[in-house]
Amino acid sequence: MSRRSDVFDRRTPYQGDIRRVALLRALDELLREGDLDSIAIADISARAGVTRSAFYFYFENKAACVAALGSQLYRKAIAAADHLLDEEMAPLQRIRAMTEDMFAAWEGQHHLYRATLEASRTSSALREMWDTYRESFVEPITAMIERERLSGRAPAGPDSATLAAVLLDLSDRTLERLNPDDQPATRRHADTLVAIWYRTIYGTVESLDNQDHGAGPGPIA
Repeated sequence: MSRRSDVFDRRTPYQGDIRRVALLRALDELLREGDLDSIAIADISARAGVTRSAFYFYFENKAACVAALGSQLYRKAIAAADHLLDEEMAPLQRIRAMTEDMFAAWEGQHHLYRATLEASRTSSALREMWDTYRESFVEPITAMIERERLSGRAPAGPDSATLAAVLLDLSDRTLERLNPDDQPATRRHADTLVAIWYRTIYGTVESLDNQDHGAGPGPIA
């Protein structure tokens, strides 16, 4: 999948830019200690060992800094979603691989995921970026659903673009509400998402323990 990975820095980042890296590292550390609302730009600058003016040299505001830091999650989400387009894998395997990678990315950076959603609620620029990010996944997932329907592997169903958007919304809300300290619940949520995606697209109640080695999904009994 080809995606836009740029964020709205005031300056184009370049390798070896120590101050910018320090600011992003500082924000990451602070987000692990508290929520976004409790963090001031002065806190980020002080933790990074730079001046407030240095912060504004790179970022328009706190939301822009969150967006730049969030590009890490974006890249991991791209890699996870790419599993859906891997035609060498069976349908259930594709969905499980995508979900496993998506949850793995969240487990390492749940604080950043939460902060990105928080910032998008108050920053119109970040909200627009988040919507663009979401839309960049809707199109290829829509194409995947339509391809599976045309091949006969998936039955006809609701509008494919709307279905893709709803499935993405469900995944977002699930990740937003997870408790990183409750691993059993996280595992149950991951398994449930796999079941919902698979059964919604392919219209089957096939056992999820069967990894669908080559055979197409069976019909609903």
